[in-house]
Amino acid sequence: MARILYLTQIDIDHGAVRLLATECQRIGMRRPLVVTDAGVRAAGVLQMALDALGDLPHAVFDGTPSNPTEAAVYAAVAVLKEAGCDGLVAVGGGSSIDLAKGVAIAATHEGPLKTYATIEGGSPLISDRVLPLIAVPTTAGTGSEVARGAIVIVDDGRKLGFHSWHLMPKAALLDPDLTAGLPPGLTAATGMDAIAHCMETFMAPAVNPPADGIALDGLARGWGHIERATRDGTDREARWNMMSASMQGALAFQKGLGCVHSLSHSLGGVNPRLHHGTLNAMFMPAVVAFNAQADSIRREKRLPRMAQAMGLAGCDEAGTELIAALRAMNARLGLPAGLAAMGVGEDVFERVIAGAMADHCHKTNPRLASCDDYRALLAASM
Repeated sequence: MARILYLTQIDIDHGAVRLLATECQRIGMRRPLVVTDAGVRAAGVLQMALDALGDLPHAVFDGTPSNPTEAAVYAAVAVLKEAGCDGLVAVGGGSSIDLAKGVAIAATHEGPLKTYATIEGGSPLISDRVLPLIAVPTTAGTGSEVARGAIVIVDDGRKLGFHSWHLMPKAALLDPDLTAGLPPGLTAATGMDAIAHCMETFMAPAVNPPADGIALDGLARGWGHIERATRDGTDREARWNMMSASMQGALAFQKGLGCVHSLSHSLGGVNPRLHHGTLNAMFMPAVVAFNAQADSIRREKRLPRMAQAMGLAGCDEAGTELIAALRAMNARLGLPAGLAAMGVGEDVFERVIAGAMADHCHKTNPRLASCDDYRALLAASM
């Protein structure tokens, strides 16, 4: 049975952040905790959101790390409780939004955070007691602003997923102007994250035709505008389309993701300094080649349909043209040539493989990977 749910109210436009106080009022949030990071504050983007709140009482937590951790979740919970906040506004990239989702759970549910992780069987334990959340993304990549999931590194070092429809933000304010100051490297890495979401969810075998259509349109937008956005951060049309691609990828990935993300999640847990979007870009060519052999990919002509959305001349069953285009795009964007260029060595392979096999994205890949398959994918991505 296919289940298709789209629940978040989304506003996407230049200047959409100005709706923040109105959305707080609509949701019934009287004193939000604004969750962000030091970089967003330093760039002046946080102040734009605080100005939009006007006279609404609020508190701020700006200690979000580049990869959210359980320790940071509970540090934010302490600020929330001390200030008497009744909801959350996440202003930042996927890290801030995911951290806010962790706070939404931890502030209202008992026990260690890992109790509620998907692979621990915790999803059904996440109830409607979670705090309401408004997401204001400042990057165009993760799509966490419309997603039911969050990724947090728990205290035992694992990078775990938390999934519940209760975690979906009540509102998402997508203002492309908030991304104008992103440096080229971060624009490229987050943009490839969005493209990876659109591609990997389209390849996932679950039946969800609306998600497939959304993913293909998001792929076309992302692929067609990522170079322009990276080259000129003030290109408002490119920024708008990248933000839409990011949102669309996340709307679609309720189908599930696959080996790209099971590997990225695991390697990101082993080395939290590695950027998730960049890892996705590194793994995409090898995973597309691996998936090309799946029956569902061939039967439904998934690779040629993605190639068409990307404006490629053609694509054979092996995905040769698609794989070459991905590698060429990574190079043009100035991303690393592979994992080795990011400082990854073969010494971490077994830890990464163990994490990937346990990851929530592992079983939704169109072709189930074995330990040997993951080892080969890692080697091919070096």
